[in-house]
Amino acid sequence: MTARTGVQYKAGLNDGREVWLGDEQIDITTHPALARSIEGMAGYFDYQHDHAEDVLMPAPDGGQMNVSHLLPRSAEDIERRHVAFDRLARYSVGMLGRTPDYVNVVLAGHVARRDIFEQYGDPVFHDRLAAYQREVIDGDLALTHTIVHAAIDKSTGEFEGVNEDLTLRVVDRTVDGLVVRGAKMLATLGPIADELYVYPATPIRPGDEAHAVSFAIPVSTPGVVSVCRDPYVVDMEVVDRPFSARFDEQDAVVIFEDVLVPWHRVFIDGNLDVYNRLNGGTATGNTQQQTAVRACVKLEFAYDLCVQMAKATGTDSKPETAALLGEIYSYLRIARAVVHSAEVKSSDWGGGAWFCHDDISSLRTMMPIWMARVNDIIKTLGSHNLLATPTAAAFDHPRLGPLVEKYLPGAQGISAQERARIFRTAWDFAGSALGSRNELYERFYLGSVGRARGLDHRKAQAKGETGAYRALFEEAGIPEAGSAVPQPVAVAN
Repeated sequence: MTARTGVQYKAGLNDGREVWLGDEQIDITTHPALARSIEGMAGYFDYQHDHAEDVLMPAPDGGQMNVSHLLPRSAEDIERRHVAFDRLARYSVGMLGRTPDYVNVVLAGHVARRDIFEQYGDPVFHDRLAAYQREVIDGDLALTHTIVHAAIDKSTGEFEGVNEDLTLRVVDRTVDGLVVRGAKMLATLGPIADELYVYPATPIRPGDEAHAVSFAIPVSTPGVVSVCRDPYVVDMEVVDRPFSARFDEQDAVVIFEDVLVPWHRVFIDGNLDVYNRLNGGTATGNTQQQTAVRACVKLEFAYDLCVQMAKATGTDSKPETAALLGEIYSYLRIARAVVHSAEVKSSDWGGGAWFCHDDISSLRTMMPIWMARVNDIIKTLGSHNLLATPTAAAFDHPRLGPLVEKYLPGAQGISAQERARIFRTAWDFAGSALGSRNELYERFYLGSVGRARGLDHRKAQAKGETGAYRALFEEAGIPEAGSAVPQPVAVAN
């Protein structure tokens, strides 16, 4: 099967999955609260055909597949992926964080590291994983992940106390497969994806092997329960709410109530050696190429949007405004430079898997801060203008239209309609319910900043990236403090 269209994607959702919104079990194919979210994701599948030259490539078994399925084996593959990631991000100007190419890239990275399974486990699990990727390619399935442990009580370990019973774990093994029970947080896109891919995130210690599991199952699998947050989608024209009218990905807690996972869909079963190495051996160089490219697209849009805001208020020549605009542009330039450097320095990470240099992980520690700061700048530049924005329809009203045209124009000859469009877009980006959700998403979707920084520090220490301090004194010929100094020999009288 070739890459799907939006119509085909929507048809695949009619599978009887158990999805809850509030206290109501809903049919996602007919419920109005998710209709626009589904349409927005359907548009992504159509978009890949509209830009096939950038996004699609021949599939191994015939037809066309999304480039995100490519197993990167060379610098040319890294460049090919960059083009595809950039193009796909432009569908939502980076506002959709969990488009299917995200988890496609994760899966491709795991498949590319067969060497980990061969060295530390049983290659049969990798055979299953590779076969699963072919299923995903053949069906052009929309995957999402759910990998965060349900550690509600932060005063104890992730698998201690109440957390042990809450978090997903293996509770039985049968002739047909594993039986798993527990919850995972948080499945962005979960209710409207085709399948869930559960895979390693943070390392697991010996003794907690029941939680060290990786598998993939359809969202419609019996016992899989998706509990949605409140929808942030709005029933408005796209011109008035360009993001909230289309791009609410919907997040859900996924509960597994004694779910049977067939053996051919089990990829890790208690093997800590594989579980603890797979994410570290793929995540930064592989997955973060997609996330960083998307972030660059979003920063580019934010910068241009803020320039339009400054022009509409006539503040674009003021030094304080230029400083704010330059701040966003500096984030964009740094992000682009890091991505470019990491791609140029891409290499074989093992087993022929060609990923970006690990330096790209530095963006994981900075992007959450930058994205929150961008939203703050939008609110600073926009001020009350963000709240004084007639709808597009208001301009067509015989009584109201002339009034808002007269009293709410933009500066420098910008029409009232264009001014309203600019500031409505800015509000939807940074201030609406969806904008606030997206800021939270940017803060935590790759883990907390503190954890990311700590990981970078440990990587530096492990690689021996030290010595500058001692080198300073060594160059000056000064011995180390506390080093042994020859003492005079005592002479007996």
